[in-house]
Amino acid sequence: MKIRSIPAALALLAAVGTMALAQVSASADGSSGPASSSRQNGPPLRDGEGAVFAMTNATEANEIVVYRRAGDGTLERLNRNVPTRGLGIGVDTDTQGPLRLSSDNRFLYAVNPGSDNITVFEVNGTRLKFLQLIYAGDQPLSLTLTDDLLYVLNGSVAGNGIRGFRRAADGTLTPLSGSFRELSSPIAVPGEVRFSPDGRVILVTQKTTNVLLTPQNAIDGFTIGDDGYASAMPVRNASFGLRPFSLAFRGDNRLVVVESFNAAPNLAAASSYLLSPDATISVISGSVQNGQTDICWVVISNDGRFAFTANFGSGTISTYAFSPAGTLSLINGAAGFSGAMSQPVDLSLSADGRFLYNLLRGTGAVAAFRIEPNGSLTSLGIVAGGLPVANGASGLASY
Repeated sequence: MKIRSIPAALALLAAVGTMALAQVSASADGSSGPASSSRQNGPPLRDGEGAVFAMTNATEANEIVVYRRAGDGTLERLNRNVPTRGLGIGVDTDTQGPLRLSSDNRFLYAVNPGSDNITVFEVNGTRLKFLQLIYAGDQPLSLTLTDDLLYVLNGSVAGNGIRGFRRAADGTLTPLSGSFRELSSPIAVPGEVRFSPDGRVILVTQKTTNVLLTPQNAIDGFTIGDDGYASAMPVRNASFGLRPFSLAFRGDNRLVVVESFNAAPNLAAASSYLLSPDATISVISGSVQNGQTDICWVVISNDGRFAFTANFGSGTISTYAFSPAGTLSLINGAAGFSGAMSQPVDLSLSADGRFLYNLLRGTGAVAAFRIEPNGSLTSLGIVAGGLPVANGASGLASY
């Protein structure tokens, strides 16, 4: 899975398109035309219900696929996709976090890497209302949010780095002028940008090995000032394992990083770390293998006891125990299996933490699981349709 640079002409077109689209009034479902039948959204959500959102990342028109989540965790796909008004790239974003919900689940943010912008939606149950399309730098690929900030990861080889925005109470974004920060390597091929739980540090994983730098495999750390700006230069932290792809934090500044080991068969692993206020990290458990291939995505359960990882090459989800001290131990390398060709990518939890959802790039579907008290997973079915099959679907968010 390779990241492609976006031609300068397309970036210019995106900037012009952003200004033009800002003048278009939106219907409640995010499109510029009339809304379709009520079956698009269904009846209002009841207590215990929620929604799941997936992204097509299609080159001709990026769209959000909407699912209604029942109280028992099962999904129903609604019958019309919602356009972002931007463009995807048609191949994997190869990152974690291209689609993010705000912590109160009121706003949804989506990257459009093919048109260099971010779409902002207001969320009302399963309904999405278009709010904004805003320029976000060269090839935006991953997002991270706090209450009043959003940072985007720019993944183009023309300039990989991070840039910030101020988030208003209505969900809209205002650029932080001069906030772009380069990563420690010009060929980082970054995998994710992520705020620490207190919002004072940003970490960025680097998927490439740079033999000209020390350490060769790195996780960049930026401190965040009171003004919302990241430090001018990152700390280049050593990754314990090869090709750190993505990460997830627990509330106590302990985190899990997954390491794909360049998709070598059966060598997928995860490491845990403790983050310090100066953006340095220290290893707790190093490269705990799960016997799977090409581990790339990770979430931590709401109670902080388990980490779940998606293994792209094996079609599986692994479950790790995550102790109070931050040590990792494998529970089951294949706790969930969605098919050898399913290509599991993004993971997301329901707001109450009872259910886990997994975007299946290979089959154009979303798999649902119930999380049992011991961390095991019970399948709740797979819902297909609306997503491209083996053609770059990226991004999953749920509540």
